[in-house]
Amino acid sequence: MSHVPRILVDLPLTEGSVCTLPADKAHHVATVLRLGRGASLRLFNGDGHECRAVITHAERRQVEIRVDAVTTPPVESPLELTLVQGIARGDRMDFAIAKAVELGVHTVQPAFTARGKVKLEGRRLEKKQAHWQRVAESAAEQSGRLAWPRVQPAANLADLLAAPATNAAVRLLLAPGAATRLRKLAPTSRITLFVGPESGFSAAELERAEAAGIRTLDLGPRILRTETAGMAALAAIQSHWGDLG
Repeated sequence: MSHVPRILVDLPLTEGSVCTLPADKAHHVATVLRLGRGASLRLFNGDGHECRAVITHAERRQVEIRVDAVTTPPVESPLELTLVQGIARGDRMDFAIAKAVELGVHTVQPAFTARGKVKLEGRRLEKKQAHWQRVAESAAEQSGRLAWPRVQPAANLADLLAAPATNAAVRLLLAPGAATRLRKLAPTSRITLFVGPESGFSAAELERAEAAGIRTLDLGPRILRTETAGMAALAAIQSHWGDLG
């Protein structure tokens, strides 16, 4: 059986409905994938369902589809996960976001940190923000997610640490050498995970986190890169309390 592309669209999707894909999605389907009338697609819009659809009309900038069936495969994690990721350089940030989405994160919050080397503002920040959102959406399409992962506007870590926890989430911050290990924590379903940039969190940031009631967490004896640390922690969390393993 040939591969059927999965596409995330901001459209209402119901069985029997006929829709016109947004211009960027139409370009991807007709020009990049070179799909035409009669080709199959799998669509989702973040409402928890997936739709089997067929292309009824295809041009370079206009693609119409018909939804033939709506299903609800059990692919979403029972955990509500948020990743606060210290902004890293180049592809490391893209990698961290993509793998977090693959591992079930609902929300990614980029954070400017004291030791972060990336300086973004104005139009450059806007473009980077849009790029990160596309990375998250592509990862959701590839990994079979039904939720629409959101990348929040980048914020200063100090402000995020000072903000109260939302939805009664347990807040964990990765800090090599911390006394707490994941296996010592009680099971929980709402987690916010803080991961530092390439050089880690500063001493002042660690003090602010502990003062805010955020638990510092040690993953083990090896020092992990920023893009690896979040992935390893999320995989361990999903294995302990979620749906991995």
